[in-house]
Amino acid sequence: MTQVRFGLDTFGDMTRDKQGNDDSAGQVIRNIVAQAVLADELGLDNFNIGEHHRNDFAVSVPDTVLAGIATVTKNITLGTGVTVLSSDDPVRVYQRFATIQALSNGRAEITAGRGSFTESFPLFGYELQDYAVLFEEKLELLVELLKEQPVTWSGTTRASLTNQDVYPKTEKPIAIRVGVGGSPESVIRAARLGTPLALAIIGGDPARFAPFAKLFHDALDKFGREALPISIHSPGHVADTDEQAIEEMWPAYQESFGRIGRERGWQPMSKDHYLHEVNHGSLYVGAPETVAKKIAYAIESVGAQRFDLKYATGPLSHNKLMHSIELYANEVVPRVKKLLAN
Repeated sequence: MTQVRFGLDTFGDMTRDKQGNDDSAGQVIRNIVAQAVLADELGLDNFNIGEHHRNDFAVSVPDTVLAGIATVTKNITLGTGVTVLSSDDPVRVYQRFATIQALSNGRAEITAGRGSFTESFPLFGYELQDYAVLFEEKLELLVELLKEQPVTWSGTTRASLTNQDVYPKTEKPIAIRVGVGGSPESVIRAARLGTPLALAIIGGDPARFAPFAKLFHDALDKFGREALPISIHSPGHVADTDEQAIEEMWPAYQESFGRIGRERGWQPMSKDHYLHEVNHGSLYVGAPETVAKKIAYAIESVGAQRFDLKYATGPLSHNKLMHSIELYANEVVPRVKKLLAN
């Protein structure tokens, strides 16, 4: 348990300043860089940025933001959460991350996934009917490219490669995880390809994902692979007291998930539902002691080796996010480590 890693995730949600004015996308991106620098200075292990193509998120190209962060940080691992591989090209993904690997001196990590939004498909000329095959083929190719040997590959979603080398080569292999939201097939695919597993747990008791962890370990055994780590991604917000954290996050959570819910035909977002997730589910909202207990429970329930807190949800102001990061690094993480050790 002493080897458990702790990180942060952000999707670059559009934010508002202290006066309630909308921040520009440019300001949000600059704030993300500052947040990553703080996370690095405080000794957190990972910082991950998601990819979206909507006006409620500022980051459409996390790789570029990570490249900027690489030049102003020293130790923290820099990754995506996720790279929407279905609508990207694996060769270009490899090349961009090989560049980040150089800039960061070996701290780059890809989290490959299908994402929970579909805007990138029409934007880049892909058909949603090809959702499954696009990810399957492109992930297989990316895994081969990361071996940094000549690749021979053919499929239905891009041009074939024959004994093809791709550049630049790296000084240290690029790390990769596969992001999974709850599909057994995706868990088995990750095991077959020999990639660590990142579980997106955004609702309900995290213990319900324990069967996915078991499935992953069983599949690794079946494919004759060594044990690989499992990580958890979940949203939350840390403040000085439980009441403060709950009241600070509720309007942002309501706005963000309320919009998504309207788009997808969900029931209207209620505060009762929110409070149920805070108290019994996978919203890590509260004072450091409260959040630490929930994280320790999640890690033990799933048997995870890493926890990434999605610290930004909806239009929470930059100063609140920075304070949340400080509390997470300085007070939550040490408490979780102590709880796990005991």
